Amino acid sequence: MTVERNKAVAHQFFERFTASDIDGALSAMTDDATWWIPGDKARTPTAGLYTKEKIGRLFHRMVAALKTGLAMKVTSCIGEGNFVALLVESSGDLKNGRLYRQQYHMLMEMRDGKIAAVREYLDTQHAYDIWIAPQSEAEIALAEGAS
Repeated sequence: MTVERNKAVAHQFFERFTASDIDGALSAMTDDATWWIPGDKARTPTAGLYTKEKIGRLFHRMVAALKTGLAMKVTSCIGEGNFVALLVESSGDLKNGRLYRQQYHMLMEMRDGKIAAVREYLDTQHAYDIWIAPQSEAEIALAEGAS
């Protein structure tokens, strides 16, 4: 595949994710694809290396916890050979009232026109604070008031 085609596949992945079409996004990945998220597994349960099936389950759980999905905007994309490097920004409001505003660097390895491996770099502290940290009493009251 050409570098331009690889970049197009990466862009399509994030367009489908933004549309909450997780199965469509996953279809852009090889069956044996892997996805790596940094962090200490003891402190950040989402850290580690995922199979396509396991990252799909995580993506579905994320979307279910959001009011209207997670908008993912590619702000920069370069490619060389079978690799595509992207800067991506996301924005989503959780049903519990927390606001997820993340910046990522994604390194994707392509094979046969699909994503074969992803290394995701992000602000792990922000991810922890929004997705994992216990809610304060004020947050709980706010979320209950919005229901």
